Amino acid sequence: REREREGVMRAVGALAALLARGLAYACHMAAPHCRVRGLSSKVDPQLKVCVIGSGPAGFYTAQHLLKYHESSVVDIYEKLPVPFGLVRFGVAPDHPEVKNVINTFSQTAHHNRCSFYGNVTVGKDISIEELKQAYHALILTYGAETNRMLNVPGENLLGVYSARTFVGWYNGLPENKNLNPELSSETVVVLGHGNVALDVARILLSPVDLLKKTDIAGHALEAIAASNVKRVLIVGRRGPLQVAFTIKELREMINLPGTRPLLNPSDFVGLKQIVKDLPRPRKRLTELMIKTALEKSSGKEAEYQAAAAKEWGLQFLRSPLEIIPSNDGKRVAGIRLSVNKVEGLGESAKFVQTEDVEDLECGLVLSSIGYKSYPIDPCIPFDHQLGIIPNNFGRVLHAPGLYCSGWVKRGPTGVIVTTMHDGFETAETVLEDVRSGLLDVSASKGGSKVIEALLKQRGIRPVTFPEWEKIDNVEVANGEKAGKPREKLLDVQQMIEVANQ
Repeated sequence: REREREGVMRAVGALAALLARGLAYACHMAAPHCRVRGLSSKVDPQLKVCVIGSGPAGFYTAQHLLKYHESSVVDIYEKLPVPFGLVRFGVAPDHPEVKNVINTFSQTAHHNRCSFYGNVTVGKDISIEELKQAYHALILTYGAETNRMLNVPGENLLGVYSARTFVGWYNGLPENKNLNPELSSETVVVLGHGNVALDVARILLSPVDLLKKTDIAGHALEAIAASNVKRVLIVGRRGPLQVAFTIKELREMINLPGTRPLLNPSDFVGLKQIVKDLPRPRKRLTELMIKTALEKSSGKEAEYQAAAAKEWGLQFLRSPLEIIPSNDGKRVAGIRLSVNKVEGLGESAKFVQTEDVEDLECGLVLSSIGYKSYPIDPCIPFDHQLGIIPNNFGRVLHAPGLYCSGWVKRGPTGVIVTTMHDGFETAETVLEDVRSGLLDVSASKGGSKVIEALLKQRGIRPVTFPEWEKIDNVEVANGEKAGKPREKLLDVQQMIEVANQ
């Protein structure tokens, strides 16, 4: 009986080994993400990776590499002394729940195989070629930091700004701290129908008592408190079925205290029949716009709207033709719009300018028509028309050892979850290239030791993650004094001084 038991155990062991070999082979032949997770720490070669940019794309890519390659070392370089990119400088101050991802990113930064080097501008303080010599792989995750231009007369007048610059101003981005936007007129025009357009409209019209409880920059809070803005018109070149904002942002605008919506009922005539066949997210969004435009408020809601001192509106089928200057020719006094018409149906519909024009009087124009990436180094392949680095699943084309993730990879679209999946995909590509031998990791690389020595020679002192935490502590302490979650430091030199204390 004992021999029988031993025979059974040997048979079970043999079967388990056979299954394991079969599973390993299946994983090898399957998708990259399956193969990567099959890597064993015992056979992992050391992998030294440089991530350029410390926003969500950078941190999510680093997180995945550290989790699935147990010999990987990941160094994250950032041009500012502070990390987190658009989570810190792009997410609206009244959306603190979105910023909770910072906790996850901080865990990654504290990993014993991860280091953060702030205050280092790649392409200026250190070159891509120097980084390539020090690391096995470079992952470009620096986002989209320039704006799409309107390309209309008057675009350079005082009072015409990109939404990106305006968002940077109220979120405490050092390069935008001195914007000082003109808020003395009653009407603001925002061009674009995305979430950023609704963000800037909401911040401009929000009660100051609400903003006081956020981490909005102090100078912006003071300016908005003294603002004369009573009306924000959000203008788009397409129709209601093509808006790019989400239902969450629209609902926030509809429920914004002290404001009332201005939606033209004629823009929504006939849409009730079309909307029933739309995908669910688009259907719910359009139904909410239709309800807001066509149904009259009643009861307390009607009373609130009647008493509202501020208002906002959505305007459709309008394209900017010209920014109208003031009498002295120096600043914006209005905007001239073409009235567009729709040609075709559904996804193939085109929006064509007609000869009809409209003029809107306003003292501030914010352009929210999209961001663009740029090449930070001449050796990086770049598609200037699409504004992205040409790539295949994050693998930069015709540039061995170079990878990309986030907006510089796919364009400035999607939310943080989109970027998370995007970062994971790029990390999987890197690890698959390690396994296949496409990425050569046989040679030892100097990594951060080499780069730190070069930076020291050039008088550049990086800010580490523990030093960023000193800045964080000061900001939180300053915020407590003002009854806010934090009061951001706005000056790079001040940040560095705090980091060095």
